[in-house]
Amino acid sequence: MTKGELRAYVIAHPNNRSAFHTFVDRFTAEASPATYNIPNSTDEVKEVEVLIKQKLSHLKTS
Repeated sequence: MTKGELRAYVIAHPNNRSAFHTFVDRFTAEASPATYNIPNSTDEVKEVEVLIKQKLSHLKTS
């Protein structure tokens, strides 16, 4: 079952804890281990916004 199919199953069967745990396990296994500090100033918030927009733009063209 693909991740998308599992997600759809979990949504359709919200009481199936086993399926939910399987979905979370797959999601966390694929997640990046990178962590980032919370922006401490307005300038840092703006910088993060720019980086997010750049990443989204890159994903749209890929």
